[in-house]
Amino acid sequence: MNILVVDDEKDMILLLTSYLKAHDYAVYPAGNGREALEVLRQEPIDLVLLDIMMPVMDGLETAKEIRTFSNVPIIMLTAKGNEDDRVTGLKTGADDYVVKPFSPKELVARIEAALRRSIGYKNPSTDSRTIIHEGLSVDLKGHVVKVDGTAVNLTRKEFLLLSLLVQNRGQVFSREQLLDKVWGFESEGTPRTVDTHIKTLRLKLKTAGPYIATVWGVGYKFI
Repeated sequence: MNILVVDDEKDMILLLTSYLKAHDYAVYPAGNGREALEVLRQEPIDLVLLDIMMPVMDGLETAKEIRTFSNVPIIMLTAKGNEDDRVTGLKTGADDYVVKPFSPKELVARIEAALRRSIGYKNPSTDSRTIIHEGLSVDLKGHVVKVDGTAVNLTRKEFLLLSLLVQNRGQVFSREQLLDKVWGFESEGTPRTVDTHIKTLRLKLKTAGPYIATVWGVGYKFI
């Protein structure tokens, strides 16, 4: 597995490189967001470790740019640990958020969990199915969503939520089940995290948004 480590602190890159290589990961270093984007476009990266506070292009801006062309898992590394900062990081497209200083052992566990979730969602998409419902089209393999023929730009989490719901039309998922299946047990997300993502997803889907129905007191389903 190839991991892109993005941090402007050379000592941090050396530390992470040493630890990750000891766990049989190949490491690609980058000192800022622009370097990271170049590497990501040229190399088969499986996961990105992304520092937030960097010169040239910070981590939040970098994550937004990555999400315009890739669904690679992103774990943000930062000294900012309050709730608002974590929510901001996750909304930009990050899959997980680790606060410095962190335990290398915990970081590796989070990397493994993110990779498991990523691989788990690749398998269903290999059937090349495109699910069409009214004006909504979901290309599971290409990760392309269209409403009335117009492409909709979704974050990775939004796409995973939508694909899970449309593939199980009519099935009710509790918020806890959605957290487990999309974010994983290791996530610091809460039921409110699911509500926030569903709200944003509905807005982006516009006329198709109402197809994601709320089952009061339980969770959500696609109708």
